[in-house]
Amino acid sequence: MPAIRADVLCFSQLRWDFVYQRPHHLMTRAARVRRVWYVEEPVFEADGPRLIVEDRQPGLAMVRPVIPPGWPDADIDDAVSLLLREFVANNRIDRPVAWFYTPMALPWTGWLEPDVTVYDCMDELTAFRFAPSRIAALEARLLARADVVFTGGRSLYEAKRTRHANVHEFPSAVDAGHFRAARTDPEEPLDQRGLPSPRIGWFGVIDERTDLDLLGGVADLRPNWSFVLIGPTVKIDPATIPVRPNLHLLGLRSYAELPRYIAGWSVAIMPFARNESTRFISPTKTLEYLAAGRPVVSTSIRDVVDPFERLGLVRIADTPDEFVDAIEAAMGEDVGLFRASADAFLERRSWDETWARMWALVKQARIRRVEEEARGRHSRERRAANRAVSAAARRC
Repeated sequence: MPAIRADVLCFSQLRWDFVYQRPHHLMTRAARVRRVWYVEEPVFEADGPRLIVEDRQPGLAMVRPVIPPGWPDADIDDAVSLLLREFVANNRIDRPVAWFYTPMALPWTGWLEPDVTVYDCMDELTAFRFAPSRIAALEARLLARADVVFTGGRSLYEAKRTRHANVHEFPSAVDAGHFRAARTDPEEPLDQRGLPSPRIGWFGVIDERTDLDLLGGVADLRPNWSFVLIGPTVKIDPATIPVRPNLHLLGLRSYAELPRYIAGWSVAIMPFARNESTRFISPTKTLEYLAAGRPVVSTSIRDVVDPFERLGLVRIADTPDEFVDAIEAAMGEDVGLFRASADAFLERRSWDETWARMWALVKQARIRRVEEEARGRHSRERRAANRAVSAAARRC
């Protein structure tokens, strides 16, 4: 069976230019040896329908549908489908690997003849705030179409493994070298440099998964600590974020900048709310904090408790008092011993290794699909031959 030479047509609910996450890591590696087209969900502007296509790095282009505002879902799907069909033809994208992060893209691809179909389920999107009502039905259709399914953690794997015959768990990985730069005491960014120590930090999207009451309570208990929050606020009213003199919201920063910020933190935190939207999450930032050499305190997210708390790499706390106690214990930790344990855990959790293992499973899924199609074709040919023999016998 020859190697897969096809382009990757990736459909994602995450903007390429937003927070750098799992799709960015994996598609960057895919683009090293093949063309990758990263298809985003539509934006709504009066000059649509059209496509914005922009190179983001060698081998990878962002594809963004533009649709006039106010169109119903069916018309949006039809328009995006037509735009993509023309785009695929014009760019000679023949039998691509169709790589889905969002089931919402499925209606755009009924005409597509992929070499293999992948569903990389990194979140339980049905549990997110403002999730479209049709997303569960579309996911069921995507699971029926997919040749191989990946999940972003143990909890998601357990939720999906009975819904497909070829499901594989791939928890978050890390570019350890990138975050290890935080250990070398680089010059801190100006907007953090003047904040009093100790600094307790977080980076990520601030949304319904963030426990804002916990943040406010911890900040109240330790007014002499600086709490640094890096990331955009989405899907929630910014006015609901607690305002405290020692709570500093610095906004979105690039992936490249993050190690310089972490370098100035004493402890990294993950104050996730415990609700339906966090039930299946496996936060990538856990590994990134560890690679940066910072002790971590988190709420009791299942995929953090096991394996990270179980291995002594993360402290778990769910109330303001518990959180403060855990942060103080973390600040008293032996840095050398902690980093040695973290590095031993991270040794085989790189994005390079994760991508290599995923791609091997994609190739295996393709082989199975080709073999199944061949068996089906031979079976149809045999049935046709038998019918022809029977018809000839009746004529005799």
